[in-house]
Amino acid sequence: MSKRQQTWTGWGQQTAQQHYLIEPRYLAGGGDLRHVTEYLRASGWSDNTPQNAGAALVFDSPDQTVRVAYQAPGGWQVHGVAQDHQPAWQVSLTAQAPVEIVAGLTDALTKPRSAHAPNVWAPLTQQRWSTETGQEFTAVSPRRDAFVQYVATGPDQHWWMGARNEHGAVWNLQASPTTPLHLLQGLTEALADPLPVMRPRGHVPPSNRIRTTSVSVLPDELRAWQQTRVTSARATWGSAWTAARARAGAPSRFARSR
Repeated sequence: MSKRQQTWTGWGQQTAQQHYLIEPRYLAGGGDLRHVTEYLRASGWSDNTPQNAGAALVFDSPDQTVRVAYQAPGGWQVHGVAQDHQPAWQVSLTAQAPVEIVAGLTDALTKPRSAHAPNVWAPLTQQRWSTETGQEFTAVSPRRDAFVQYVATGPDQHWWMGARNEHGAVWNLQASPTTPLHLLQGLTEALADPLPVMRPRGHVPPSNRIRTTSVSVLPDELRAWQQTRVTSARATWGSAWTAARARAGAPSRFARSR
């Protein structure tokens, strides 16, 4: 075999890209918005982003009761309309909130509610966050660089979450007291999750409060991970749609297709 033949690797060769695993995840920076929006799209949500909106994104739930919007540089706005016994509610997150934490809320919007009563604080205490009581109830991360707080007194009752590094506040979240608790639990589960998140080279925050691990990732591997998440969303949406049709006594197109 000639030297040229020995060095030939084929037309399909891919170049690995350098990425970094970052922990704690709440200090990882904003990330790729598609982590949120592609899951919503695969869950049957409508992309109603205006064509002239620039950096804005607008997604509406299939029943038109919830809107998820993003506008740079402001961040995320999630609104739910009043229905039945649920008052209107809203959640605001600044732009540097990691998309994996935003998805704790938005993914929960697409899934059936658990039969168990939600507990916003349980995911935090399970990860050894400390709790403090006073006029507000607060949970603080072991490194004291992230917090969750419920302000229950006065006219301005609200939920408050955020993270900070040595340079100051990185991101924050404010939620109305009427925000459904299972959505807030989705947020705290994502916030306290000890697993790192991945960012490409050039998107690692300049902070000595984070730990990074360099990894080489092939483009096909990235696409496969993204597709797994989208496939999971489609499966959840399909199951929920079928169950809703069954409760309404209507025939299911999924059942007919078998």
